[in-house]
Amino acid sequence: MQPNPHDREALHEVPNPLGLDGIEFVEFATSRPQALGQVLEMMGFRPVARHRSREVLLYRQGPMNVVINAHVSARPQHSPPTDTPVITAVALRVRDAATAFQRALDRGAWAVPTRVEVMELNIPAIHGVGASRIYFVDRYQEFSIWDVDFVPIPTVERQPPALAGLHWFGIVQYIGTDRIDDWCEFYRELFDFDELPDSERFGILPKGRILRSPCRSFYLQLIEPEPGIVDVDGDESLQRMGLGTPDVPAAVAALRARGVEFVDGPGAEPQAAQRGALTKSWLGGVMFELVHDPRAA
Repeated sequence: MQPNPHDREALHEVPNPLGLDGIEFVEFATSRPQALGQVLEMMGFRPVARHRSREVLLYRQGPMNVVINAHVSARPQHSPPTDTPVITAVALRVRDAATAFQRALDRGAWAVPTRVEVMELNIPAIHGVGASRIYFVDRYQEFSIWDVDFVPIPTVERQPPALAGLHWFGIVQYIGTDRIDDWCEFYRELFDFDELPDSERFGILPKGRILRSPCRSFYLQLIEPEPGIVDVDGDESLQRMGLGTPDVPAAVAALRARGVEFVDGPGAEPQAAQRGALTKSWLGGVMFELVHDPRAA
């Protein structure tokens, strides 16, 4: 089979100097790990491993890893987790973690100091939005970070299948007023994300600006506050995960059978129901957004 010259042109037009290859994990911090774990299990995730020395649990579903961190650090100026779960980190798969980390620092990123314990990996990280971190991971194939820092839970399947083909689609980030250009520049300069035109939208929530990863495997949605409706000035944060699926109605039906409730609204219309759906909120703000992803069909 001869290579398509258009494929070579497309690869040339889409630089990916970090070798970015998707999301390795999303981390929540909370003082109520069991409660959040129940929510994740309703969404189809399964607990598969525990951290060797900290109160941290790994949940998995298909290609997605979610970490629940309830560890209370003894370090000064470290804020303990709260009852309300918050997304505190996103780990990006890259070709070489050390190189990606140094490149980010060279372009103005702030390093996160790490304190590595015995039998732990040193995973480089930079500061993201709010108090969140962005990790760089290059061990995610045959030998992964989970093989070093975590111990498998006995009798549990380590690779539970994805429900209705669910997979990472993106992350929604709330930003301050008039900060959208700053954050677009941040992700473009450090990771080579590019902006989609306003005419290109996904799901049922067309607000904000959409940034596409250079590996074309996931997106970031930046949402500014609406005057008189949402005020997030000074409280910028990673707000929720977007889960892709080839069939939104099938995914909704499967999740409803597990007790998941969805927000009524545009998603109730037949056409919109094909595009996406939004779950109701748990534990003070934990939500998931389903998005139709034709690439997975």
